[in-house]
Amino acid sequence: MLKPDDRIAIFMHNGLKGGKGKTGISLLRYSRNEIVAVIDETAAGESITALTGLDRDVPIVRSVEAAIALNPTVLAIGLAPSGGTLPEPWYREVKQAVGAGLSVMNGLHTQMNEDAQLRSLIRPGCWVWDIRKEPQGLRVGGGRALALPCDRVLTVGTDMAVGKMSTSIELTKASQSKGRKSKLIATGQTGLMLGEDGVALDAVRVDYAAGAVEQCVVRHGNDHDILFVEGQGSLLNPGSTATLPLLRGTQPTHLILVHKAGLTHIQHFPDFRIPPLSKVVELYESAVRAAGTFPETRVAGIALNTFGLNEKEARLAIAAASEETNLPCTDVVRFGAEPLLAAIFGAS
Repeated sequence: MLKPDDRIAIFMHNGLKGGKGKTGISLLRYSRNEIVAVIDETAAGESITALTGLDRDVPIVRSVEAAIALNPTVLAIGLAPSGGTLPEPWYREVKQAVGAGLSVMNGLHTQMNEDAQLRSLIRPGCWVWDIRKEPQGLRVGGGRALALPCDRVLTVGTDMAVGKMSTSIELTKASQSKGRKSKLIATGQTGLMLGEDGVALDAVRVDYAAGAVEQCVVRHGNDHDILFVEGQGSLLNPGSTATLPLLRGTQPTHLILVHKAGLTHIQHFPDFRIPPLSKVVELYESAVRAAGTFPETRVAGIALNTFGLNEKEARLAIAAASEETNLPCTDVVRFGAEPLLAAIFGAS
């Protein structure tokens, strides 16, 4: 739905400082569209670079009203509040944007098009895109990806929100720069907002989840050398159900394990400790082959998210992870994806 000339305002109240703005941060990092404002009442007037480390000169404003003065055409919901529902004052601001002639990219579980009042405000030529919707025509998975000629690289994680999407994007970009016919398959709302094909996996009924992933992979597998599939969740997280359908739907040829440096326990679940990375590698390699039901697939490398560490600390953490697992390791955002690509291409 997004056009190249659309100008985005990112709706992100308390997302820059409150830890709920992963989608907005990713749009700031990767969107090819012009971003004219970030709306965050808790950070108005502050610096995007100082708050996020991103070199993107975008003003932070207090309200939708202030952002409208900067002439955006699209409001992107860039935060994920608890329960997936916007507080009523914030939802009124979204309606204000729609009434002013903006389109909306909505990555929340709330289906805004079901709100008759909001729907009545949509102007001709504008739209409200509810991204988290189950596609039509799904069927259960059947392992059809196994017959594809392309490589299929799936990112898997030690936890949620450790950098699987960023890793997949960076790997795709680096592979394309080397002349490989490569494509990213999005499995969450942010990747879809960035214009990639895929499915919002957490909107799909669990019986059809593997089939939904399989459908996306099969759609592109014959036309590309390599597909990079955005991972979701973690086999280690007690609240996650997304990783197994991705393993089965992609029938991956390679795995990349993503971890956040210094993370010792599952976030928000302090009773659950993250095992040594070498043990996590063994877990994923065992799960993907299911005792020999499916082909053997190896973890090709470790993508370490070193945000918050200085360069010396980051390089030491990368070296330690590589030594422990005997696998190549890098922070793909900070230092590039080449070590991981070399391992993938070498194993192909």
